[in-house]
Amino acid sequence: MAKISPYEEVLVESYIPSNTSGKHGKVHIRPVAGGKYSSSLQVECAKKLSRDYPVGTKFLLQAKLTDREGGGEYLYSSYRWKYEVVSD
Repeated sequence: MAKISPYEEVLVESYIPSNTSGKHGKVHIRPVAGGKYSSSLQVECAKKLSRDYPVGTKFLLQAKLTDREGGGEYLYSSYRWKYEVVSD
């Protein structure tokens, strides 16, 4: 059963993981270290954040903690929602 949590502003960044086993694409999005969420969580969001900006760019977006049946937790933000580029 999916977690029920509210959407909130989360500071995230693009990065290149050291191990891409089971992941799609070279660049991924994670929460920034030192925030409410562990930087080991993945973020599901608009692909343009990982495609159209340099690696290391930080973004502020609306996201919520959720999980997959039989899988782990991750942060979800709709690909349709606006986001703010904080730094690049």
